[in-house]
Amino acid sequence: MAVINRTPDSFYDKGRHYSLSNALRAVDAAVADGADIVDIGGVKAAPGPEIAVSQEIERVVPLITEIRRLHPTIVISVDTWRSEVAAASAEAGANLVNDAWGGYDPDLAKVAARYGCGLVCTHAGTLVPRTEASGLNYPDVVSDVKSRVADLADRAVRLGVAEESILIDPGHDFAKNTRHSLEVTRRIDEIVAVGWPVLVAVSNKDFIGESLGLPVTERLEGTLAVISLCAWMGVRIFRVHNVREARRAIDMVSVVMGKKQPLIAKRATN
Repeated sequence: MAVINRTPDSFYDKGRHYSLSNALRAVDAAVADGADIVDIGGVKAAPGPEIAVSQEIERVVPLITEIRRLHPTIVISVDTWRSEVAAASAEAGANLVNDAWGGYDPDLAKVAARYGCGLVCTHAGTLVPRTEASGLNYPDVVSDVKSRVADLADRAVRLGVAEESILIDPGHDFAKNTRHSLEVTRRIDEIVAVGWPVLVAVSNKDFIGESLGLPVTERLEGTLAVISLCAWMGVRIFRVHNVREARRAIDMVSVVMGKKQPLIAKRATN
């Protein structure tokens, strides 16, 4: 899953994909590099200026429309917590609603059901969208993750979202400090065992930066290490900024695990 943020203030690309033309070029590159899904966002997750619903729609819908025209078979995800934005995006051709704020808008799952879209059910604790967590205290953060995402997934099914279209995301760095995100990573197999396909969004995040003492521009190697571990433990989808590198890392894990064969095997085996 390639991250395409059409925002002027994204923590990673710093507005590089804000213009429609730049965003479309980024999509073309991501598809060429091996992305199966493109995730389109119109509001950054971190605190910042208020973005109206209409403004978010203006950012994401024209891009989704063009992606659907240019890449008719790609899966298009919209990263939003607002049901109005999800509905407009689905009308434009989005297949998946990436709810990074854990069901804050209760109508979001209803929109996914109405349009036949998939839904990402994310653990975000009790955070209000675009706020920073403070005073976090989980007796067992992984147990909390499993309980909340399972509840969100079950509710989505009751509302009509197809079971095979639901993903769960443990929400690294959402309502979690670095130690929480590391614990979630170590025990990601327990979250996989909940039964829904797992998506992780760890790309260049602060828990990697704090672990290695590195700025956001130098977190690629840490990101690849984390997604490789997660792939080994059964995670299915990886939301990333660096598609080519991530694709190669995940494919290598698959070969080591015996799920894929080497593309070339010329060396003598005797």
